[in-house]
Amino acid sequence: MKFDEIHHISLNPLEYDGYENALKSFVLFSTIDDKTIIALSKEHISVSLDYLSKFDYEFEVIFLDDISFERLYNRFLEVKTDKAMSMIQQEHEDASFVEDDFSVAEFLKTGSDILTSEESAPIIKFVNSLFYQAIKKKSSDIHIESHEFKGEIRYRVDGVLSKHIELEKNIIDLVISRIKVISNLDISEKRIPQDGRTQIKISGKTLDIRVSILPTFYGERIVMRILMQSEDIPHLSQLGFASHITKSLETLVQHSYGMILVTGPTGSGKSTTLHALLQQIVDSSKNIITIEDPVEYKSDEINQIQVNSKVGLTFASGLRSILRQDPDIIMLGEIRDSETASISVQAALTGHLLFSTLHTNRAPAAISRLIDMGVEKFLISSSLLGVLAQRLVRKLCEYCKVEDIIAEEFVDDFDLPKDCIIYKTQGCKECNFTGYIGRVAIGELFVLTDNIKESLKNDIDDISLMQMAKDDGMISLKSQLKDMLINGTTSLDEAIRIGIK
Repeated sequence: MKFDEIHHISLNPLEYDGYENALKSFVLFSTIDDKTIIALSKEHISVSLDYLSKFDYEFEVIFLDDISFERLYNRFLEVKTDKAMSMIQQEHEDASFVEDDFSVAEFLKTGSDILTSEESAPIIKFVNSLFYQAIKKKSSDIHIESHEFKGEIRYRVDGVLSKHIELEKNIIDLVISRIKVISNLDISEKRIPQDGRTQIKISGKTLDIRVSILPTFYGERIVMRILMQSEDIPHLSQLGFASHITKSLETLVQHSYGMILVTGPTGSGKSTTLHALLQQIVDSSKNIITIEDPVEYKSDEINQIQVNSKVGLTFASGLRSILRQDPDIIMLGEIRDSETASISVQAALTGHLLFSTLHTNRAPAAISRLIDMGVEKFLISSSLLGVLAQRLVRKLCEYCKVEDIIAEEFVDDFDLPKDCIIYKTQGCKECNFTGYIGRVAIGELFVLTDNIKESLKNDIDDISLMQMAKDDGMISLKSQLKDMLINGTTSLDEAIRIGIK
């Protein structure tokens, strides 16, 4: 039987004594057409039958397929959570709810893993469950938003936000207060932005969470970034780049000095690529120092500095200090201004290998961006080794993708053969009904060849640089996206979302 055939869920604990125990045993009391049934899953059949053997129920037993059972089970959990939240909310309205419930001591007691904190207050358990679900879904960010009459929680998975749950306004306020407490922020201050950090321990693994709170018209909104550990950094060959790009990057990082830049919009995986490059060359004989905002991957093998503008520790001032620390390799989170660009170029010219990022759409545009920042062209040609422009493209689920009809205008935009077959999303249990499973990095690597260095002595624009790079063998992002469409790796909607011109 399918989930959609179940029209009503009965969760009244007075109606079925011990329904919470039934839930733990994967026994779901449900109603179909006013008829009470017991829904089971073959996956948990032994536990369920052990529970049912202790009672004398006369309800019909039906078996659901795995995905339908999981969706129904999650509905039960949501209703159960709603009941617990309603009780907390009522206590709050009765003024018997006190802020002591949100004490740091409670959260940190015994330093327990969040998966074992069953005795916590419902609001604490709910916030813990948000982190657990985020890790389970491989989410990079958790968004908590306040609207006029309700609140909403969304997860960013594979670069795209998806709705997780809606909550009443009062409950959202409690959730925000809870997150403020565990992030050591002021719970009484709701007028100004606040930034903090917290740690969670789940399945024996500690994760850092960066917390940003912003006041909006209807209340505060929170974005929590889940920061990774060094063991989570993928190898350069695992990022998904074409083999020729991986080999070229491996060659570039062997230089003893020079500058390597990674460009792309926010969320395109620049930081991950930079850390993968560092892991490629990390060595006890080298002094590697990074300055980042924030430190996204914690590593025991490199020295990492966190930008703190409140005390004057910026990328520029931090980079100056790093140069007095006898570094071999420097990683700069981002070149944001003329001062940082100038110091970076000087560092690359004086015997240091420097990695950094820029916000440009195409690799050759990094040249124009540095010139706009006041860096002389002859310094660029002497210091810059290469520029990697990258994007993260979602891959279609191989289990459910279906053929798509392509409009003529898109045939021209992506230079596709008119008779080519492309695919689109459908959604199934394997991809959690999103139509996509995972992402792959595509990139264009712009290496400063002698030909390009010679051309920089004259005035040259991005279009000319792009053409010269293609002539030297660079495969553009647009060409790679076209190949992914023809191969059925991604969809037209995803290609349009990436928006490469």
